[in-house]
Amino acid sequence: MVQEENLEKGNYRLLTVDMQAVLPTKTLVRALITSNDVLHSWAVPSLGVKLDACPGRLNEVCIYISRPGTFYGQCSEICGVNHGFMPIVVKGIRVSDFFVWYHTIALATKYSN
Repeated sequence: MVQEENLEKGNYRLLTVDMQAVLPTKTLVRALITSNDVLHSWAVPSLGVKLDACPGRLNEVCIYISRPGTFYGQCSEICGVNHGFMPIVVKGIRVSDFFVWYHTIALATKYSN
């Protein structure tokens, strides 16, 4: 979660994150969700997704984004201090743009190590 004093113009309070989940549109995406500390509930209502993240367990959900856009959600469990405000941002982009984005990130990661 981006702290309030670090918000830039156009960012949303309690909804903006440092790292968005970027997914391709018009593609069935399988997401594996887990936790390393407490129960969380990964919820993005506009995508019809809500799944618990449990320590020591893998939960699976399929996501299909029909149009490009930015979709907001939040952890819907009271799982600790400030966890009720833990935002989730999923950005849906066209498949062709997704592959360009992915290769840019993959190459940057490969050569930075």
